[in-house]
Parts: sequence; structure tokens; C-alpha cells
Amino acid sequence: MTTSTDNDEGRAPIRKSPDAFRTISEVSDDLNVPQHVLRFWESKFTQIRPLKRGGRRRYYRPEDVLLLRGIRRLLYDDGYTIKGVQKVLKERGVRSVADGGREPSDEAVTPSYTDERPAEEAIVAVAAAGTEPLADDGPDRAELERLLDELGTIRSLLVQ
Repeated sequence: MTTSTDNDEGRAPIRKSPDAFRTISEVSDDLNVPQHVLRFWESKFTQIRPLKRGGRRRYYRPEDVLLLRGIRRLLYDDGYTIKGVQKVLKERGVRSVADGGREPSDEAVTPSYTDERPAEEAIVAVAAAGTEPLADDGPDRAELERLLDELGTIRSLLVQ
């Protein structure tokens, strides 16, 4: 059986951009939840608002998918009831539930600036991971020092 994301030759499905809108069948497959459950959740959680186009087809934004993933986690993994999730959404907000619904691959898209190591340690760690040892002087060292200064400037801007 060919799905909307499979090609005609039965090869691997075509990957969409992380920012692309998803159909209900794609979200259903991604979350391993039947489509009727997603429609039911829309009636219980007013925060879920997919776009509806001609023929009433639903298109979920990336943030809708994150929220649905968070709701699924609360209901299926953490054992919340529908009312319990509604209360969490009311008290903590949509973002809290959506952030809890992130998969490890989603975190790579949203950078975290919580690394407290000095930039020098980070540069040394990156350099140590390289295949060739760095010379004590020369163009490699000069370039690394320039990058280190630039990273220090960026870090101070992020702290502000």
C-alpha cells in the first residue's frame, strides 16, 4: 500500500521539512494514534487548532504536532486523564506541554544555551576531537584564537 509520502517504486518515504505542515494521517502515523483520537482531542483541547482547507482537510503546524506529542505523552505515558491534561494546559500553559512533547531530534533544532563551560574549554574539546593534533603556532592556532574571541563576544551577547 502506498501512502502519500511514499513514492511509486515503494522506496523509502520522502522526508518533509521540519517546518512543513502535516496532514492528519501523517500526524496519526507519527504519534501512533488513530485519526479519530486526534479529532476527539481537538474537541477536548481548544489549544489544538489545525488549519482546515477545502474539503475540511486538516493541516497541522509544527507547533500543533509538538503540542499533540506532549498531550499524548501526558495521557499515555504519564497516566493523566483528559481533565488532568486540561488542568495542566490551564496552569502551566501550552508551551510547557509542547516542550514536554519534544523528541530528541527536535531538541537539535532548538539550541540550548545552558552550557556553562568557558568557551576556551569548548574549543579545546572540539580541537581534541579532531583527527590531527593542532600545532602550537601557525595558521590553525591563529584561526582558533580568532574564533575563540568571536565566541566570547557571542557568549557575552547571549548572556545579556
